[in-house]
Amino acid sequence: MKLILAIIQDKDSQQLQEELVKGNFRATKLPSTGGFLKAGNCTFIIGVEEEKVDDVLTIIKKNCHTRSQFVTPTFLMPEAASSLTEPVEVQVGGATCFILPVDKFVRF
Repeated sequence: MKLILAIIQDKDSQQLQEELVKGNFRATKLPSTGGFLKAGNCTFIIGVEEEKVDDVLTIIKKNCHTRSQFVTPTFLMPEAASSLTEPVEVQVGGATCFILPVDKFVRF
């Protein structure tokens, strides 16, 4: 058994949750905050059999997209507040997944 921790943008969370349910995968969705843009994220905790890991990753990949976002440089580098005022385009979104072994699984 494996535990998948998938960190995704809020914008993709509803669609991902629906697709996981359609695929008969149970998941727990937790609100989280990203460290880079300090924006809203969701962390999905998904327990699956080892042979189903690729199926879950395929669903995540199909439903979690990267997108461009403009931010002010002062948000990224506060020390540059006086010299940089034009917004900068950055890539956000997608998914970051951690796959961990599970020693024991119990459901009550």
